Amino acid sequence: MPHPGFCLWLTGLPSAGKTTIGSELLPLLRARGWNVELLDGDEVRRGLSADLGFDRAAREAHAARVTYIAKLLARNGVIPIVALISPYARSRARARAEIGRFVEVHVTTPIEICEQRDVKGLYRRARAGELREMTGVDDPYEVPERPEIRVDTAGVTPRQSAEYVLRELERLGWPFDGTDSPRSR
Repeated sequence: MPHPGFCLWLTGLPSAGKTTIGSELLPLLRARGWNVELLDGDEVRRGLSADLGFDRAAREAHAARVTYIAKLLARNGVIPIVALISPYARSRARARAEIGRFVEVHVTTPIEICEQRDVKGLYRRARAGELREMTGVDDPYEVPERPEIRVDTAGVTPRQSAEYVLRELERLGWPFDGTDSPRSR
């Protein structure tokens, strides 16, 4: 059996930098000998959750599907990097409970910066009333109370953010040498 992986769950507002940081983390973790997969919320939604909308129940169902995939990957020696808004604390708590080996990373970026980065124009459309149930605008984002890692992306590059996350993982004792469990948490 391969050594068990663990899940890096990146949560934050739309356009906070979750997927970008996850993409930067991929080669850093692979350089340490890990198998790594990025589960981007938008991509998974297109492939696995295309039947779901964006109301609370649909978002929780989408998070549950991503949780299931991440759990399978982690128990088979892979580090799934989940880049998912996952706005509700209940969904994140469920993911933590189901996956077990779980590191929550709150990508905390001011909404003004998220709006500047928004290449899809979602914030603009939501503020104009063209888009309903936009997380951070008219649907809540429940900020994690005690994530293992908080990374503020304002004023730093995605690479710097990814390197910070990696340093924090090491500080927290998450294994990069194939050991079975973190040294401390």
